[in-house]
Amino acid sequence: MTQVVRQTTRDLRRHNRAALLSSLYLRGPVSRLELVAESGLSAATVTNVVSELIADGVVAEAGSVESDGGRPRTLLAVRPDFGHVVGVDVGETHVEVGLFDCALGTLGTVRHPLVGTRLDPGEVAGLVRTGIAEVLEGGEPHKVFGVGIGVPGAVRDGGVVHAPTLGWRGVAFGDLVHPHIDAPLHLDNRARTLGQAETWRGAGRGAERAIVALLGVGVGAAVATAGRSHPGITTSEWGHTVVKAAGAPCRCGSHGCLEAYVGTEAVVRHYAARVGKQPVIGDESDVELAHIVAAAAEPGPAADVLAETGEYLGIGIANLINLLSPDRVVLAGSAGAIMGPAILPAVRDAVGRHALDYLAGRTEVVLGRLGPEAVALGAATLPIAQLLASGGRTG
Repeated sequence: MTQVVRQTTRDLRRHNRAALLSSLYLRGPVSRLELVAESGLSAATVTNVVSELIADGVVAEAGSVESDGGRPRTLLAVRPDFGHVVGVDVGETHVEVGLFDCALGTLGTVRHPLVGTRLDPGEVAGLVRTGIAEVLEGGEPHKVFGVGIGVPGAVRDGGVVHAPTLGWRGVAFGDLVHPHIDAPLHLDNRARTLGQAETWRGAGRGAERAIVALLGVGVGAAVATAGRSHPGITTSEWGHTVVKAAGAPCRCGSHGCLEAYVGTEAVVRHYAARVGKQPVIGDESDVELAHIVAAAAEPGPAADVLAETGEYLGIGIANLINLLSPDRVVLAGSAGAIMGPAILPAVRDAVGRHALDYLAGRTEVVLGRLGPEAVALGAATLPIAQLLASGGRTG
């Protein structure tokens, strides 16, 4: 017997409210007329829902634009002061915590280094809690309606983290953090949070299919496919695809992985080996990578290492292009922000030589726009996404 699920008027109103708020947030500022055209809803429905959102303090009028031959159209935008969100980036070398307004404007950030390769989950959770307390100090904790955390691994069952690079297998990380904060907690893979940030507010915005490459100590990729309300985002262990048989050892136990050639510490190690010194790893590896990029302005070991990095990264991106046919690839993450401008020409050249012509020709390779704090900002999109899905309800 087939069960018929009937949608009530209340369900329909909730759906319309969520759809319009999502469209307004991701595209905004927009006019009521644009919302009608995009949603397919009637003008009366859009007007009623927008009036509700304004009355609830979620949305406000934000100026006007000239229309073709008619009255100026009033623009609408989500109010930045509707509430605050916290975004947490748990990286391999640091914990970064940011406080953001509802429009993802940065209100404050703190960063704590992590030492070692096998990190105690309890200690990391303690740094997360400390960072949250620090960004909220002297502020308005009651305005925080959600906390998002990006972790370098897979998240299952509402907060159980599997992060082999940290030595975590089945760690209930959410349970270590949530009892100590007052707002709802959301956890996800940090590559996915970065992908969401760049497609919402950065270089992936407007693409039909964008691949956002997370370049840091670890290397990952998020694939964002355009949708009517939210982009659909999936992640992959791109950093552990092999680009050289029997190549350099990787943290995963294999050899020749992309991460072993383009990850922050990999680049630092390769440079150190060429100049005969000890590599600078850990939280200082970003600083060392910046020194390498500066030195690469002149011919020498640094320039040679960056040229090799660009070649391998281009090969990795060409593989993604041949597999997934994106229209845009975004180089993001901390290493992307530091070395991206220097290696972008080499990456594009390698992509042109290794990807199929007809696919490479329709794919642009660009730099991320959100900087080193992009993963923390991306984590903050997790509670924002929940707000949009609920139609602006925080209770």
